Amino acid sequence: MTRHLLITGGTRGIGAAVAELALEAGDVVTLTCRTESPESRKIVERWAGRATVELVDAGDVDAVEALVERAVAERGPLDVVVANAAQIGVIGAFVESSIEHARRILDVNVVGVAALAQAAARHWIAEGRPGVIVTLGSVAAQSGAPGEYPVYAASKAAVESLTRGLGRELAEHGIRVVCVAPGTTDTGMHASAGDPDRAARLATRLPFSRVAEPIEVARAVLWAASNDASYVTATTITVAGGQ
Repeated sequence: MTRHLLITGGTRGIGAAVAELALEAGDVVTLTCRTESPESRKIVERWAGRATVELVDAGDVDAVEALVERAVAERGPLDVVVANAAQIGVIGAFVESSIEHARRILDVNVVGVAALAQAAARHWIAEGRPGVIVTLGSVAAQSGAPGEYPVYAASKAAVESLTRGLGRELAEHGIRVVCVAPGTTDTGMHASAGDPDRAARLATRLPFSRVAEPIEVARAVLWAASNDASYVTATTITVAGGQ
């Protein structure tokens, strides 16, 4: 059965891995990114007709709400929403960080996720359809990421809490909400935060002596979104190799 997945931040890293696995399984995907890129063009060219990329700022509530309406109108009812888009900010000491950067992190990682979840839930409830929301957390929610990115860590703690609350509230409508919390993963996020070698440095201190590959996290996301996880909601699945 073909599903329609909406994946924010779906052209790079974990989001792109989720999209590739879903497309290989025969699903239709609506992906978002903030600006057009070689990665977004490549996905559309490879999966013409089944992958659509929307240019959306995941921290813009109005844009996120309009995105859900447009995706449904143009590509049919949604089955799964993956709230993957995130901002990490600049790695460094909290006292030297910018509060404006903190505001941006919270807008994308918390407010944007809440807006996406609300828009999807309203659609499903209005249509009398079940649905699945998969949020992306982080092991940083537990450590607090001192000296590196504590605001990002706080935002992911908020996502985990939001997942628990929404999972319990929306269960009566047949809507599941699950958080997948990766450990350190080999994506471009560390480079964008100003420390491209961070993952390699951490690898030697991890139980498996390596960081996760995006596809390893993507498999957990798609399991959480599948019927195999039909009794799983309001919880966080950690994919961190013992980190």
